[in-house]
Amino acid sequence: MTVRRAQPRTVFEELLRQQDRTYEEIARDFENVARQLGEHGVSITARHLRRLASGERTGTTPATRRVLQAMFNRRVDDLLQCWPPAGPAGGEPQCAQLTSFATPLELLTSAAQRAHEFALLSRTSLTSESMEQVYDDVSQLARIYSHRPLPEILGRLATAQDTLFRLIEAGQAPACARQLYFLAGVTCGLLARAAHDLGDPYAALTQARTGFICADRADHNGLRAAIRAWQAIFTYWADRPHDAVRYSQSGTRFASAARSTTLVWVPCIEARAWAQLGNDDRAYELVQHAERMRDQVRPDELDELGGVCTFDRSRQLYVLADALTWLPRRAKLCRRYCEEAVAAYQDSTAPNWSFAFQAGSCATLAIARIGAGELDGAAEAMAQVFGLTEPQRINLVVKSVRRVHSVLSNSPLAGNHPELTEKIRVFADSQLRPGAARACLEPLPHRASAPSPGQP
Repeated sequence: MTVRRAQPRTVFEELLRQQDRTYEEIARDFENVARQLGEHGVSITARHLRRLASGERTGTTPATRRVLQAMFNRRVDDLLQCWPPAGPAGGEPQCAQLTSFATPLELLTSAAQRAHEFALLSRTSLTSESMEQVYDDVSQLARIYSHRPLPEILGRLATAQDTLFRLIEAGQAPACARQLYFLAGVTCGLLARAAHDLGDPYAALTQARTGFICADRADHNGLRAAIRAWQAIFTYWADRPHDAVRYSQSGTRFASAARSTTLVWVPCIEARAWAQLGNDDRAYELVQHAERMRDQVRPDELDELGGVCTFDRSRQLYVLADALTWLPRRAKLCRRYCEEAVAAYQDSTAPNWSFAFQAGSCATLAIARIGAGELDGAAEAMAQVFGLTEPQRINLVVKSVRRVHSVLSNSPLAGNHPELTEKIRVFADSQLRPGAARACLEPLPHRASAPSPGQP
């Protein structure tokens, strides 16, 4: 006998079912997200969640509403409406009800977002103005990604991905479809980076695979190469250097065809993977090759998005400095690259400045100074890193700090600077946890995969 599962009573209950997690687990995530948003002392019980999901209760505090909206990327009024939600066929308006809790700024923001969605999704064929809006949205996300803490932009990233998937699924002219697949691939790449920054390599690689599918359908070699570079980055930081080499080498032919900044990006990432494996000769050969390729770069439309989508000179210095820290024979060259990388990230107003790459550069300089027996100099280099707020303590940053600790622990001078060791320990313990924003990474589970191959 087959037991039929009761139909969900609210949109919220349906979303919770799709996550396939207990109310207790979701309540714990609620508290983590509240802390990340600065909503101190805000919590929710599993019983309260269950009553909200069942429709038995609709009242919530403003703080609770803000946290739920961040977790599920939907207004609470939308979450609590009956399932299935009423649409135009039922004669009900789809716009969210504005609540008495909303401030004037929140009302204006909500209205602007609704107008934005209507303009994009109210027609099957995109106009040039609508396509320009979609492009600008993705470009802005690419540019601000390295400047903002993740909890501030995760919801926007997930919404952008969902919008792009829906536009593709609606059916578009071939030229529009190609551009949408390109932008969807970029957005998947950004969400892959977000998952990686939260220390979740599985989610990162899942998003990256979908991104590569989109790059294939857009027939965009620059994006194919960038996705492979990101996959190599994820596996490098997951201590899988052989996989990092494999992904890098797979990206080489796409980078050669694109001639974009991936022409430099891919060999830099491969050099670092070989360096981690201890292959000095191959790593150094790739360092030199990457330097030669810089003069041959012709920026493409991926580079034009800016931010993390382009591999500028500053990031090249940082990645090569990181690679050289694995090579004892290259100590002098390593020191030069480390110092240049730190100098390159001093201007926080630069378009492609990144708090994470700045921290990584400082960590490489600390490693170089430890190797030279300059522990006070290493502590000085780490000062900027220790000043990062908790939402900025992402996977790359914390693993860079832990590597400094590993080098220090294996140094003949281990134990000579207990203050530095203690600061590293405290910093690593305050890492931004994956669970704190997991719901924000995938607020729309039914959109977890790319549009089916049958779509244009």
